[in-house]
Amino acid sequence: MKHRGTGSVYRRGAVYWVAYYRNGKLYRESSHSDKEQEGRKLLKRRQGEISLGRFIGPDAEKVTVRELAADYLNDYRVNQRKSVDKAARLIRRFNDDDKEIDSEFMAFFGDFKAHGVTTDLVKRYIAQRKENGAANGTLNRELSGLKRMFNLGIQAEKIYRRPHIPLLSESPPRQGFFEYGEFVAFRNALPDYFKPVVTFAYYTGWRKQEILRLRWNQVDLNARTVRLEAGTTKNGKGRVVKLNGELLETIEAQWQRRKVAEIPGESPTLICPFVFHRDGKPIRDFRKAWDKARTETGLTTKMLHDFRRTAVRDMVRDARPRQSQ
Repeated sequence: MKHRGTGSVYRRGAVYWVAYYRNGKLYRESSHSDKEQEGRKLLKRRQGEISLGRFIGPDAEKVTVRELAADYLNDYRVNQRKSVDKAARLIRRFNDDDKEIDSEFMAFFGDFKAHGVTTDLVKRYIAQRKENGAANGTLNRELSGLKRMFNLGIQAEKIYRRPHIPLLSESPPRQGFFEYGEFVAFRNALPDYFKPVVTFAYYTGWRKQEILRLRWNQVDLNARTVRLEAGTTKNGKGRVVKLNGELLETIEAQWQRRKVAEIPGESPTLICPFVFHRDGKPIRDFRKAWDKARTETGLTTKMLHDFRRTAVRDMVRDARPRQSQ
């Protein structure tokens, strides 16, 4: 056994181990190497961490990005952040069979040790995502999520450092709109289950998650209204939409095709509480359908959020109370 200040390096079998103290507690740790020099390096690193107040322990080296991501998502849920769905989409997505799988972000970073993530690795991820068509704004949201994961890990004393994570320059905000003819052509190119979604988006300007989360208990067909309660929207304000014309027809049609279970001797039971659904299941990932419609119509730059801008613009043009704020 060779002593190094307040610690020691010794061999156990063919592998060198280190022993050191912090606040009177003895730690033993393998260098995973048969070279004494690697043991000395490990001991020196641990002594440096202790002297700088950065020591957490050998378990910090085992923490993966996947574990940090789970803590990140839990933080959003515990604090009831309104963007919890965006946080979840950073970590997972749904395939064509509606099964949860790793997102592109998690497939790349998930199994890396947190302390093994370097700036070079982050840049490799950026290059890979850009090759697959990801925009700088999208990447910045993902990289900001990665930063948050590391910050939470440091706060929880699971890890003691994070890499430099560069952000990318972004283009000015989009100013895309749907003219009525474009909207009709685009809607016709979409699958039947998604056509009511874009119709509702065009006439109301609601945000994507507000539409996809819309439940029947928010709809009053007798009063011809749809309501978002205060505290459930991005700005915290409630919202009421009056149903008329094509918008009313769309909601009435969705009511006719709602999913119910017939129970003998009892009232039918609503299986799917969502106004918009796909065969009774929530609509989660519609990117393939959207991209296919963009290709077929030649409207290759259109985004769902363009309906929001369109509704606001048309409200101003026509001075109609379309309740799109």
